[in-house]
Amino acid sequence: MRDILFFDNMLTPKVIVGIYWRLLVSVILGGLGVIFGPRSYGFLKGRATIILGSLGVRVWCEQMIVAFKMNEALQDIRHKSTQPS
Repeated sequence: MRDILFFDNMLTPKVIVGIYWRLLVSVILGGLGVIFGPRSYGFLKGRATIILGSLGVRVWCEQMIVAFKMNEALQDIRHKSTQPS
């Protein structure tokens, strides 16, 4: 509990995983909506929406996670440098 209260341990990476799954479901449902919509070429646009949207969501979430992992690595380095040898 102390780690969370004093921001020694980040909670946000766990939240980002949940956001990723919600966004992925939204992209898939949106793509299916385009596929079964009344417009022409719906299948191709829907498939592109699902593939490119899934890729975009994954890349965005990974970038967020990388930022937090870098923070954790820097904290580990700081703790190692302040500990007596």
